[in-house]
Amino acid sequence: MILALLATAPLSRPFAAPEAAAAPPVVGIGGLGEVTLVLGLVLAAIFALAWLVRYLRGASSRTGAALDVLAEVRLGPKERAVLLKVGTTQLLVGVAPGRVNTLHVLTEPVQSTPGDDPSEIARPSFRALLMKSLGRS
Repeated sequence: MILALLATAPLSRPFAAPEAAAAPPVVGIGGLGEVTLVLGLVLAAIFALAWLVRYLRGASSRTGAALDVLAEVRLGPKERAVLLKVGTTQLLVGVAPGRVNTLHVLTEPVQSTPGDDPSEIARPSFRALLMKSLGRS
């Protein structure tokens, strides 16, 4: 009896229609372009939001902050020595994973001169280093 019902079942149902199953899905350029555009917009929004958060965090830390990082030196893969300014006092602290230790409290504040910044030091070009290593200087 069940076989008789299945044999007389109408083929208008989407899961029972053999011609619908045999036809390949239609993927248009418009659909792919829309997906690409939306993905690009989402990525642009994420990057814009990250930039905004970084900008606002940097702007808020510079305006009248009682705590300021003056200098930082890497001592190892995860260890650093950081010079902090707290009010009028300067502290040298050691920072490691899970620990922050006071290394020294400076009695006289360290004054940095404009030439002390390591990013201002002129570095030789790659070509000059290559020629020096080849012995053609």
